[in-house]
Amino acid sequence: MSLTPRRTCTLALTAILSLPFFAPIQSRSLFAQTVSGSSTVTGTVADPGGNMLDTATVLLKSDSSNFSRKANADSAGRFSISDVPAGLYTVSVSAPGFSIAVQQGVRIVANQPKNLTFSLSLGNFSQQVTVDAGGTTSIAAKLAPMDAPLDERSARTEVNTTFIQNYTAPTADFGELVALVPGTETTNSNGVGLGQSTTNFRGFIDGDYDIDFDGIPFYDTNTPSHHSWAFFPSQWIGGVDFDRSPGTASTIGPTPFGGSIHLLSKQMPSERNIRGGFSYGSFNTVLFDGSFNSGDFGGASKKSNLFVDVHHMSSDGYQTFNYQTRNAGSLKYQYRLSDKTVLTGFSGVIWLDANSPNLSSTRAQILALGDNYLLQNTDTTQANYYKYNHYHVPTDFEYVGVNSQLAHSWSLDFKPYTYNYDNSQYYAKQPKGGAPINPTVCGTPVKKISPCAVDKYNSYRKYGETLAVSQTSSHGIFRTGIWYEWAATNRHQIPSNPFTLKDDVLPNFSEKFWTNSYQPYGEYEWLATKKLSVTAGLKFAFYTMDLTQYADNGGKIGSTNPITGVPFTSVSNSVNYHSWLPSLDANYRIKPNWSVYGQGSTGSVVPPSSVYDVAGALVGTPPKPQTSTTYQTGTVLKLQRVTFDADFYHTRFQNGYSSSTDNDPNSALFGESIQYISPSSITLGGEFETSVALGHGLSLYLNGTRGKATYVGTLTAYSPSGTTNNPLAVKAPSGLWVAQAPSDTEAEGVTYQDKGWNVGIFNKRVGSKWEDNGAYHNQLRDDPYNVSNAYINYTIRGGSHFDQTKIRLSVNNLMNSHNITSVTPGGALVPATFTSGGLTYTNPFVGTTTSSPGYTGGVNLADNPNLLPGRSIILSVTFGFSPGR
Repeated sequence: MSLTPRRTCTLALTAILSLPFFAPIQSRSLFAQTVSGSSTVTGTVADPGGNMLDTATVLLKSDSSNFSRKANADSAGRFSISDVPAGLYTVSVSAPGFSIAVQQGVRIVANQPKNLTFSLSLGNFSQQVTVDAGGTTSIAAKLAPMDAPLDERSARTEVNTTFIQNYTAPTADFGELVALVPGTETTNSNGVGLGQSTTNFRGFIDGDYDIDFDGIPFYDTNTPSHHSWAFFPSQWIGGVDFDRSPGTASTIGPTPFGGSIHLLSKQMPSERNIRGGFSYGSFNTVLFDGSFNSGDFGGASKKSNLFVDVHHMSSDGYQTFNYQTRNAGSLKYQYRLSDKTVLTGFSGVIWLDANSPNLSSTRAQILALGDNYLLQNTDTTQANYYKYNHYHVPTDFEYVGVNSQLAHSWSLDFKPYTYNYDNSQYYAKQPKGGAPINPTVCGTPVKKISPCAVDKYNSYRKYGETLAVSQTSSHGIFRTGIWYEWAATNRHQIPSNPFTLKDDVLPNFSEKFWTNSYQPYGEYEWLATKKLSVTAGLKFAFYTMDLTQYADNGGKIGSTNPITGVPFTSVSNSVNYHSWLPSLDANYRIKPNWSVYGQGSTGSVVPPSSVYDVAGALVGTPPKPQTSTTYQTGTVLKLQRVTFDADFYHTRFQNGYSSSTDNDPNSALFGESIQYISPSSITLGGEFETSVALGHGLSLYLNGTRGKATYVGTLTAYSPSGTTNNPLAVKAPSGLWVAQAPSDTEAEGVTYQDKGWNVGIFNKRVGSKWEDNGAYHNQLRDDPYNVSNAYINYTIRGGSHFDQTKIRLSVNNLMNSHNITSVTPGGALVPATFTSGGLTYTNPFVGTTTSSPGYTGGVNLADNPNLLPGRSIILSVTFGFSPGR
């Protein structure tokens, strides 16, 4: 029996919800341990920003007797005091660097558990220690929107829950959660979370780094890129650990090349809470969200915990007729089998619909029709009729995790998983020169006019597992494990008539392929001294691909064998790639609050499936995996009111294999694929970030980068695919910049966090960068741009029934800037003034883009620029209710 995506989701949800019914029945002796007529007092302790405090001490004193008990908060800021007799009590909470919080007249009723919530305020200077002992009491670190850990062995930034919940728009996707990280650039021309965002850092584009969720890698099968709008909205994410390096040997994923973005699901709170919210904002954006935290439940032992979130989002988008709709739901369940074993289940489902086209607007169209024009209108006779462009993308993601502490200091973490991506897309393909669709030729084999539309499908289902085993001793920590994944993919693109919705007989391409990924690894972290740890490891990355490509209209492989001339129905190929990836790093604690580190690490990227998109699928020698070697050194310092971290890096890329499409409608090669081998390149630079607690709830956050990414080899390009006799056969000299690598970035932020308020304003500046179009390197350069955002939040805290009720105002692109963020270069250049549609226009782009030699005299109206979306304002009201308060 085959498993459809819907059946798979149903089985996964059933398995997760069934977990508690297989738990062992509790012995009556557990209940006998509770003192008759007493109760248990539990609660949480947070700082002014809502972060849980693991350094708090709780003192409970009776108002009428000498009875008193003391407890310490755990790593999640939770505390528990059992066997408390009925009566009135005073409960006080203290933590280094914070003022003491007191609740008086707390009534304890026999056999009725009591839950309390504390939010501590910053203490006076006289109350605070001056040195961060172990980095855990730094006020600056606790109030920082993002920060580096003291034990890091590479350049890392941790984005915390407070930032996600208060300093991003409620519609944000995971790409926008990391937009402020040093060296990072995230853009989305349709508005925050309203389409597919792209994230680059240090010159690494999407597809050159890993993203995982709770340690499980996710990515496309044809190329290791990611879909930010179809997986893991911000409502599902509790934090982000951004590692800007290939990591250690135990860093798993298909592309441990440039770095890893580790997405973390939300923590499971111990108290029950129900939340329902509504958001409305610019571009007719509407968001409904509801969530349920069960808190700990399941008898006296309270071994179960459940979190459920569902939401609906719809928006017209900033760009014309770029409508977006998303319905999503997630469920996370935890069951403590014992003090040493925890079982976790997660399921997330998204149903996405959009009217995004497959092409972007040209400079000429934007100049004539406005910054938000996107090839779409309401004229059904035109190629840009918006209903010809639509996506329907259902996805699901499920895992079951077992984490267990075994005998002799061994530990086990095992996660089997499955996920699915199912993209049904239909889009108009604008004919050469932007001419209207002609129904009499639409769907016929007229070159450059047909197809008028494309019926596109891309679907894959994956099954895999991650296994990590470690053993801790007095000498160090040994880690070993394996990541394995199997995936089946079905893809096609068929020319279609948008007026009749009739597809052609032969597709542009059609293929099915199956992939296997294996990554066994081993590493040892040697605790050389109390201050020095050294980690060495080795990972073996092995990847197989079995492809079956079917006859097409010549868009990829054709319908006959180009050598024998014999017609074929399909062609099959098998290929495997492998890389040995060593790593070595060290961390030294100069002081408990000051560390330095050094790292040497390697990463790889496997070639895309498009390697075989050549005539007859005949590939003599497939390219090798692209590899990188990174060297980094850095430091992290955490004082009571200041945190600081900085790093310097050097990375060499090798053996890049790429392709692009000639999108110039005036080119003889319009629509053809350009295949090319990228030269090696070197990127080097420095990064820093700092956070300063100014006092009275005010904090300052700054980061900055300065880098250089240049080619050190030559490039040879050929077009169309597989040919050597064409005008694009060129060689690019070394010394040119790697495209999309900014020369510098800066971020500034000021926040206020106290008494339920979270207010912040942030600005990100991205420096100039060069743009390439396939073989044409450094064709033009983008100017620097800034984007500023502001946020005002007020949350009810303090243990009432309406705990976590919140009012939230988000303003993105505060200055309403319309700067260009990137450009896909086109063909011919234009003068400072030009005529279009009988009207004369002044070209505002002249003087704002610096051209390389051979690309002078202005800019190209056929360029496709991406611009910042206009200012957006979203107001949210979230009602929180805690029944147990």
